[in-house]
Amino acid sequence: MRAGQATYYRDLIWVLVSKELKVRYHSTAFGYLWSLLHPLAFAGIYFVVVGIVMKIPRTGDMEHYAFFLITGLFPWQWFSNSATASNYYFLDNRSLIKKIRFPRYFLVMAGVLNDMIHFAISIPVIVVFMVCYHHYPTAEWIVLLPLLLIVQFLFTAGVALALASCNLFFRDLERMTLICVQAWFYLTPVIYIQSMYPQWLAWMRYANPMAPIIICWREMFLHGTAPPAALAAACGWAAVSFAIGWWIYRSLQWRFAEIV
Repeated sequence: MRAGQATYYRDLIWVLVSKELKVRYHSTAFGYLWSLLHPLAFAGIYFVVVGIVMKIPRTGDMEHYAFFLITGLFPWQWFSNSATASNYYFLDNRSLIKKIRFPRYFLVMAGVLNDMIHFAISIPVIVVFMVCYHHYPTAEWIVLLPLLLIVQFLFTAGVALALASCNLFFRDLERMTLICVQAWFYLTPVIYIQSMYPQWLAWMRYANPMAPIIICWREMFLHGTAPPAALAAACGWAAVSFAIGWWIYRSLQWRFAEIV
């Protein structure tokens, strides 16, 4: 890739990300605060329902349940937002696709990158909770934080590429995605700890692609490290997801202009 082309692509990505930010917070009073209020509100709801009403035992990592919840809800929100919005990445930019020649996958990358930026700048809020509960960042964060950002970005981008491409040909996918993401949430150890899987579902820790990612984020925030097995599984799923998503995109992208 020539230097001039690389600069053009970098600038294009930045323009697309900026557009996504402006569209998301257009005519809103609180702007970015909504990205924080959403997971915090759900953390409050689950704290009341699960921690108080259902009185699920809170021992070990779940002892400080409010803190435990946000360590899973914040990274999950990034994936959930990108997955559900991916159905519109191509549809909402149909005029660009028809009129301008550029790599179409940039639209998906910009959307996922936008959600990643929101998650990254919400990490200080998690750190505030950490300090309140006497947990502190460790030296391992220097490697783990960028690694986990890259791993979740690749996994999410793969899912988003597949959904965005397929939705152009099968519009019912929008509604199916909402149902599947909601079910996926409850199958992933976000509001409960992974050891609570019943024995016959123990395999879900690694067969569920989002489970090792959430486990790694939570362990990093709670203990300053990440389990090697979970980290390896997260990296593996990220590679598989992106490869499948890219293959689906490349197989269908030649028909985008005529479909949209």
